[in-house]
Amino acid sequence: MLNVGRLNEGVVLDHIEAGKSMSIYKYLKLDKMDCCVAIIKNAHSNKMGKKDIIKVECPIDELDLDVLGFIDHHITVNIIRDGVIVDKKELTLPKKLVNIISCKNPRCITSIEQGLDQVFLLADEETETYRCKYCEEKYRSSRKKQ
Repeated sequence: MLNVGRLNEGVVLDHIEAGKSMSIYKYLKLDKMDCCVAIIKNAHSNKMGKKDIIKVECPIDELDLDVLGFIDHHITVNIIRDGVIVDKKELTLPKKLVNIISCKNPRCITSIEQGLDQVFLLADEETETYRCKYCEEKYRSSRKKQ
């Protein structure tokens, strides 16, 4: 049995789909943060079979929960203070994504204006479909069937 020490203060991201922890690590830009991070891959889970877990020793406000909600809004976010879970955050699909996904339309203004933010708005929560703010190009989450 693997034993990873408890956090005194930080965040535990639990119920991550097995194999997705490294992409979450990159999306959250944890490599650029000066904090302790533990990644547990393929941990046994009664609920999921296998899962990944990420423990981050930093305040919750340093993490972009919108990115997390976009990646997988079923992830459990546990807030730890003094070694105890004090809160659980429920993730939802963000209504607006900025510089998380890129527009694939070659005629979109974001393809021409390099400094312009890539902004996508949630168009359909059921199908997890987003649309580019500028050209209406559709982006559909790969988690949902097309």
